Amino acid sequence: MNLSEIKHILGSINHVDFVLENGTAVPEHFHVTEIGLINKKFIDCGGIVRNEKKVNFQLWDANDFEHRLKPAKLLNIIALSEKILGIEDSEIEVEYQSTTIGKYDLDFDGKNFILLNKKTACLAVEQCGIPQEKQKVKVGEITIQSQSCTPGGSCC
Repeated sequence: MNLSEIKHILGSINHVDFVLENGTAVPEHFHVTEIGLINKKFIDCGGIVRNEKKVNFQLWDANDFEHRLKPAKLLNIIALSEKILGIEDSEIEVEYQSTTIGKYDLDFDGKNFILLNKKTACLAVEQCGIPQEKQKVKVGEITIQSQSCTPGGSCC
């Protein structure tokens, strides 16, 4: 989800609720303690230099159980961060602590903002030498993986 998308959603809802992908709710008394701009410059295993820009939201739940962040307040925090930090319409990444600080992608299901688990991946698959997943072929009631047959191979 990009910053423009969350701003659009916040303009049309009455409550700001976050839920982890597994269904666990972020306590409703959470705070957005930071909105920031993260620039990551790195080189992948294929030797390609990459630049990644994300808007970072940090969620924190404190012991002030009466706190409820309203959509208008979050919109004001976003507007201030755009003005002061020069934040553009970039993808949002959310930090939230459960057993450790986790980083999540963000989605919206029509009611709740969903913290989606992030996954690692190779960005230079064609250069890593990792074999591509074999195509599965269904033969009658048996599913087999197709293989390229070579002389002396076990499939011939």
